[in-house]
Amino acid sequence: MYGVIRIRLDFSYRGTDFAGWATQPGLRTVEGTLDEALTRILRVPAPRLTVAGRTDAGVHSRGQVAHFDLDPAVWAKVAGRSARTPAQALLSRLNGVLPSDLRVRAVREAPPGFEARFGALLRRYTFRIADTPPLHDPLTRDWTLWLRRGLDVEAMHAALQPLIGVRDFAAFCRPRPGATTIRHLQEFTWERPASGADAGLVVARIQADAFCHNMVRALVGASLAVGEGRQSVDWPAQVLATGERDPRAGVVPAHGLVLEEVIYPPDAELAARAELIRARRAAEHLWVPGEP
Repeated sequence: MYGVIRIRLDFSYRGTDFAGWATQPGLRTVEGTLDEALTRILRVPAPRLTVAGRTDAGVHSRGQVAHFDLDPAVWAKVAGRSARTPAQALLSRLNGVLPSDLRVRAVREAPPGFEARFGALLRRYTFRIADTPPLHDPLTRDWTLWLRRGLDVEAMHAALQPLIGVRDFAAFCRPRPGATTIRHLQEFTWERPASGADAGLVVARIQADAFCHNMVRALVGASLAVGEGRQSVDWPAQVLATGERDPRAGVVPAHGLVLEEVIYPPDAELAARAELIRARRAAEHLWVPGEP
């Protein structure tokens, strides 16, 4: 946009006490909390935030990205009389007023053509499950789904591999009028790490260009049906082929889901990527991508 500076924010949040990303009257949301902080610091009405991917209530993020446009005169005043750059000052001041469950990790002036939502190449999520009582750690309860009996992780992994690629995920998405459900699922793995912070847990790693609403949580639900022995390994692919929601592939609770990272192309390709995706979404009458 002419005459403004575009600012990129990289931030993380613990979704437990947020009613999702989007501002909602009377509810505590990530967007609303950032809006309040920016208004307080910039002393102007909150700039419109554009986020890489809206998250539902309870979903966490280590690598969320958003941008906003700001008058250069307002941007120049952020540092006041200090020797800091406006970006350094805004980072410090935001974290000085934000609550402890929402932290800004980086503030920078965005390169030409940057668009947090339509410019993203892919989004990466994880989902964590503690499937036996010895793994039920109260200190990690907020981001781990607890189950009472062990899962067949190898079967879960095998069941999701036929879904990799460009597919119509209508069977695993909450329908929205005029929205396409075709997505490029690039990775969906299940494993039980033997060491590290996730040792013993059952962990999914998911990557796609974008996600339909509830898509990841429905795919996890289908995986659990296989891992618990309620359905065969080839059942998720059969559900996908029907194009219709199956209640046996239930949407799991949100708190096990973490947005880990949003990846963008090199700076020279940012504008072309955003233009391509925006045109594609308009042609498909799509809702904004990114929700899990």
